[in-house]
Amino acid sequence: MELRSETVLASLEMSEVGSDEEYESLPAHASLGTHMTAGAVAGVLEHTVMYPVDSVKTRMQSLQPDPKAQYRSVYSALKRIVRTEGLLRPLRGLNITVLGAGPAHALYFACYERIKRSLSDVIQNGGNSHIANGVAGSVATVLHDAFMNPAEVVKQRMQMYNSPYRSLYDCVLTVSRKEGLAAFYRSYSTQLTMNIPFQAVHFITYEFMQEHFNPQREYRPETHILSGAAAGAVSAALTTPLDVCKTLLNTQENVALSSAHVSGHLSGMVNALRTVYRLGGVPAFFKGARARVIYQMPSTAIAWSVYEFFKYFLTQQELHIQELRRDARKASPT
Repeated sequence: MELRSETVLASLEMSEVGSDEEYESLPAHASLGTHMTAGAVAGVLEHTVMYPVDSVKTRMQSLQPDPKAQYRSVYSALKRIVRTEGLLRPLRGLNITVLGAGPAHALYFACYERIKRSLSDVIQNGGNSHIANGVAGSVATVLHDAFMNPAEVVKQRMQMYNSPYRSLYDCVLTVSRKEGLAAFYRSYSTQLTMNIPFQAVHFITYEFMQEHFNPQREYRPETHILSGAAAGAVSAALTTPLDVCKTLLNTQENVALSSAHVSGHLSGMVNALRTVYRLGGVPAFFKGARARVIYQMPSTAIAWSVYEFFKYFLTQQELHIQELRRDARKASPT
């Protein structure tokens, strides 16, 4: 996508202005390809760097855990898993996560940026709007979860203690054969019910923090990390009860379902809420809350800092190419 020459000149001039020569302002109209590339890289790194903690979170949310899989803390859980199940066990299921995270986050960030900009132009004449941020984050989540939900199902089944699946292929094949393709979307409504408020709070918090710590919206890595960590912590803490329900729907934990006298496969958010409450009361809805926050804080900080860096870097490359083309046209004989 070619940027207008006026945008190029304005962005180039902006990079030369200001007392802080170390930073340059983030471009307001980066291309769709830039957003998608930056989003894909950010998504993959977000899910891979903190993946072992995500594995612990899944196990800690088990409603009827095996006595050998009851953990007091994230650190003790990781230590025991590595000691008893092998060094690579906390990474089991990472491959399907990477396959899903790339395209899911590419769509996620591209959709968010486009809708946020359009709504902000209408609501605040281009200024920051919490309504626009929340709506854009919610719509982007619908696309993101459509890609990630099957990957989440496979990932969480492979993360569980004593998982019967030998490989990614074995898990996909077994679930498809025994439960049908619908099993990969059994938790989709719950995932959306959780992730829409999660992402709305996430984006509102991030933009709110940026408004206060980076009002000029310049490329300042420390503000992106701080804002991302705060956004991840707040949104993760508030939506943990729904995440517990999602984990139960994804894993179809046999011991827990048998204890709750659930025959067949559990489906639907209401049934999941009822089952969780029956098995552990209100405290059950907050199982793994600490691990979830510990996972989300650095993950979201990584996602935003990487996304903003690549958006900045790729856009500067685009601007540089445009400048070279413009100079070449001026130099060429007419």
